[in-house]
Amino acid sequence: MLGNFSIGDYFKEEAIIWAWEFLTDKKWIGFDPERLSVTVYPEDEEAFKLWHEKVGLPENRIVKLEDNFWDIGEGPCGPCTEIFYDRGEAYGNDPSDPELYPGGENERYLEVWNLVFSQFNHNKDGSYTPLPNKNIDTGAGLERFASILQNVESNFDTDLFQPIIQQTAALAGVKYNEKPEYDVALKVIADHIRTVAFAVGDGVLPSNEGRGYVIRRLLRRAVRYGKVLGLDKPFMYNLTKTVGDIMGVYYPEVVEKREFIEKVIATEEEQFHKTLSDGLNILADISAQAKEQGRTEISGSDAFKLYDTYGFPFDLTEDYASEHGLTVDREGFDAAMKEQRERARAARHETESMKVQGGVLSDYTVKSDFVGYNDTVHEAKVLAIVSGDGFVDQAGEGQSCQVILDATPFYAESGGQVSDQGIFEGNGVRARVEGLFKAPHGQHVHLVIVEAGELKVNDTVKAEVDREKRQSIIKNHTATHLLHKALKEVLGEHVNQAGSLVEPQRLRFDFSHFGSITPEELANIERRVNEQIWKGTAVVIEHKSIDEAKAMGAMALFGEKYGDIVRVVQVGDYSLELCGGCHVENTSQIGIFKLLGESGIGSGVRRIEAVTGRYAYEFTEGQVDLLKQSAGLLKSNLQDVPKRIEALTQQVKEISRENESLQGKLSAIEAGQLADRVVTAGNTRLLAAEVQAGSMDALRTVADELKGKMPDTVIVLGAVTGDKVNFVVAVPQELVKQGLHAGKIVKEVAAVCGGGGGGRSDMAQAGGKDASKIADALKRAEELVAEAV
Repeated sequence: MLGNFSIGDYFKEEAIIWAWEFLTDKKWIGFDPERLSVTVYPEDEEAFKLWHEKVGLPENRIVKLEDNFWDIGEGPCGPCTEIFYDRGEAYGNDPSDPELYPGGENERYLEVWNLVFSQFNHNKDGSYTPLPNKNIDTGAGLERFASILQNVESNFDTDLFQPIIQQTAALAGVKYNEKPEYDVALKVIADHIRTVAFAVGDGVLPSNEGRGYVIRRLLRRAVRYGKVLGLDKPFMYNLTKTVGDIMGVYYPEVVEKREFIEKVIATEEEQFHKTLSDGLNILADISAQAKEQGRTEISGSDAFKLYDTYGFPFDLTEDYASEHGLTVDREGFDAAMKEQRERARAARHETESMKVQGGVLSDYTVKSDFVGYNDTVHEAKVLAIVSGDGFVDQAGEGQSCQVILDATPFYAESGGQVSDQGIFEGNGVRARVEGLFKAPHGQHVHLVIVEAGELKVNDTVKAEVDREKRQSIIKNHTATHLLHKALKEVLGEHVNQAGSLVEPQRLRFDFSHFGSITPEELANIERRVNEQIWKGTAVVIEHKSIDEAKAMGAMALFGEKYGDIVRVVQVGDYSLELCGGCHVENTSQIGIFKLLGESGIGSGVRRIEAVTGRYAYEFTEGQVDLLKQSAGLLKSNLQDVPKRIEALTQQVKEISRENESLQGKLSAIEAGQLADRVVTAGNTRLLAAEVQAGSMDALRTVADELKGKMPDTVIVLGAVTGDKVNFVVAVPQELVKQGLHAGKIVKEVAAVCGGGGGGRSDMAQAGGKDASKIADALKRAEELVAEAV
């Protein structure tokens, strides 16, 4: 998608004339003007006149369509005009076809450009009012341009897609344009691998939320279409090189990061193949349950749960059901899908970037400066006070309000760094600053509670940041920069920041990385950060143009927005990043850096938590105290604690082995004593008894002993461990053939004790929560066997 946009600048006339020039001028795209037609909104006479009088299009090539109004509900909206290219009679020449016109459902007229004129606000009450700032939103199709210029049928027949399609076809042993279903699969795969390769190269990794979820769904959809082509093993990662061959000239990162992109895609493919296997097992249980209940249909809710929770495709659910004589409730599935989309749409609506132009601070443009990089105390004038839904002149004692100063030393939360806290004082007023946020026009808005006096507009106050907290924050912030570089050095250049939290007590750093991190690697990372602290390197902060900063090699973070002039934070020759946060002047001020822990928080995303300065000292002291306590309990000196623990561990292993041996002997004795407790249930021998067994393994051992002594007997054993109970059921193969199923029996037996479980037809186990009902459960086993036979 190509686009040009205007927010309150050029509007309808310029956008239309420039679009036409770009499409028809030989310097640019060079389309034949005689092949272009446009559509407009019937009430948009201005657009009609511009096309007819300024551009010179005849009236018969300006089509008025009611659908040409862009409106997604509450928020900016307006008419649009679309430009269509006539591909010729080969794509449609039936004069009786009611859809054969620009904007109709046909193959002949191809939309290549759409201009949206956002000139109205769709209000809550359904009315429309003119926007104070009118906007241009353009959408144009790059591949559509290419398909016309290369004279091919579709985007997928251009040189942007064909190499990927041909490679996929070769991997699958099929041909493009051989079967319609193959062509669809090849096109989907080509489209999705390009999207995924770019996104992963930009730092987006497959996950279960946000943009990562989009990538995961695209990858899995492509893998499913691979199955249509007979590709049952990971293959998508092999296409990454071809994407780089096509796009690498303009997007070198796809080539430079190819190895990492391939690894991410291959890992995700392998995980999805496992998901498909797990999904089949769950589906087998659902199908068996449906048949037991006399149903011939898998419910829509079950199909949707498989799809949404486990990523199991609906079409595979249908195929499996059909193979087992069942159908799937498609309407129920669609209803569940619709509900999910409505929930997602409602959630998006809350955070949509294009919201109604309004709100108390949206039109507040009075300048407010941030002076907190150099000062933590500043005499400032109160410019505005907001309370409730509007501006007020003053706020009294005990009142919460939002305050804007003409200049402030308080940092407003952004870039992972939390807001400053502190106080306002002056003219008999004292107010506590608990946090800040940035207003739509960039002012720092203080969240204030007035503790004494009255805070008034135009008052002069001393704004004072809590220095102790700020000092702890800046130590942690500079430490995240050092940590980011150390991670790249130890784990690889593919590591990129995926999120951070910088607060006084600790820092949290999320980053992209597939696979776990070894203790040795973590120690190396921590050591490298501390080495930079010990060097006492100056932290130099400069303002540069964005191009100059990137030329210096400064790291720009994915998802962050940067202006033309950026703030470059440089730590010697070690770290160079774009950052708007607050930092120490010298790395020695950080004191010490200590890792608290490392974990995975999603597919391909790891998290490190750490402390610096005073908090690192306190953490280390706490660890030393624990070590001293451990030494005391072990009656050992500090240096010998590991050896003492190792010796005790070995003793425990030896005792455990002896215990297991004794348990086995006791199990054999008990098994022999249980032989006289066999009863007849129906015409089947049954042993249903409570035994002594400290674990599930021990209980299975008793069952195995009994199976050897009583090969023709159904065995149901229960054992209490604490306040819980374990069950094991064993059914001879001859009785399995007659319909007895150990998994079904143990499931119902455990249910009596508030538990559950299952297993094979000949052997199964389960657990229960209420040990007091073990006798009732064993009696239920006798009833089940009698009923079954």
